Amino acid sequence: MNKYFTYSLALAFCLLSTASFAKKSIEHCEATQDTTSGLSSCFDIVKASIDRELQTWINNQVFILEEFALTTGRRSALNMFKRSQRNFITFRENDCRWQYLAVSPSTGAAAAYKKCYILVSKARIKELEMIKP
Repeated sequence: MNKYFTYSLALAFCLLSTASFAKKSIEHCEATQDTTSGLSSCFDIVKASIDRELQTWINNQVFILEEFALTTGRRSALNMFKRSQRNFITFRENDCRWQYLAVSPSTGAAAAYKKCYILVSKARIKELEMIKP
């Protein structure tokens, strides 16, 4: 249990530093950017921050499932989580790509894709936050 506490504490510090570092959000970008290229660039910053946060949550879950596999000898949950993550990435890409194509060839297509990417990634983070080890 001590390993879980230490890793959870490290995760909390990572998330706090990410949250304080990235004060931008979709709402902030939409309120402060008045050009399509400015909005797209602002979304890039938010997207990068969300990617880091999501990766932290994924790493945390993999760590927990690896520890579980070591103690029980069962790797099925770990393997299924990894498959689930691959499927999530495919889903996110397809879900956001159709939104890009629906707006295309408008100049707002890239921003639509990035906004979708951010929202879908945030939903995945919320889902991973609710998992109790």
